[in-house]
Amino acid sequence: MNNYLVGLEGMKVMLTDIERPMETFKKKFYTDSFRCVYEKNVPVMDAIENVYSTVIDKDTFLDNMAKALVDSAVSKSEECKKKSQKEALMMDMNMAMAIYVLPSLLEYKGTSSQPLVDRILVCWKETFPKTNLQAADYEYIEKGFHKKFCYITTAVCETFHKPDDCYELTLLRDYRDHYLMSLPEGEAIIRQYYDVAPTIVKHINHRKDSAAIYESIWDTYLSPCIHMIEEGENNSCKELYIEMVQNLQEEYFYLQ
Repeated sequence: MNNYLVGLEGMKVMLTDIERPMETFKKKFYTDSFRCVYEKNVPVMDAIENVYSTVIDKDTFLDNMAKALVDSAVSKSEECKKKSQKEALMMDMNMAMAIYVLPSLLEYKGTSSQPLVDRILVCWKETFPKTNLQAADYEYIEKGFHKKFCYITTAVCETFHKPDDCYELTLLRDYRDHYLMSLPEGEAIIRQYYDVAPTIVKHINHRKDSAAIYESIWDTYLSPCIHMIEEGENNSCKELYIEMVQNLQEEYFYLQ
């Protein structure tokens, strides 16, 4: 089989061969899982790179490779009979694209890598206009596991004498690792939180009424967020959590 066909056939299954990406997107699993996906697809990326370096019409070649991948996603989604099944599958495929497929192509670091990723993103958006898929490399994603996202929640739980492994903190950490980090904007949300949350907590802790403030944060934001996660209302939780950080930043971040 020539390199063109190897690339084309490989692109058809690069995404659809990935199963249950949310289960492996955890700190202790992600590196090994990513390496398995990457190494499995090296022959495909080698073939694409070889053709790209010699083909005259590079744009058409990349279009064909990108379309093969996206068409496979369309075919798989069309197998779903129920709307809920299709929505769940699209969430899985978007996550697999964001944390495995696109990072693998970027990790290869060939002359075709970035142009192919760019073309895939355009084709994906044209085919699935409601999505907002963005590309990040493996190193950028892996670093996200080392960021803190529970400063405020930890401070509140400490006020209620809850341990670090309490149900509430564990639930919110799992929410971060399994849902929030799967979103195109998830890393940016976590980074923004990481920038302001320590200062917010420090300023609240200096106040005599800190316990009352934390109790109010629990009642207004954290308890409803936890209930939303339990009910599967993940996006609602995200919106409320962002609102909490913005409101607390306005009220406590700039205190002296």
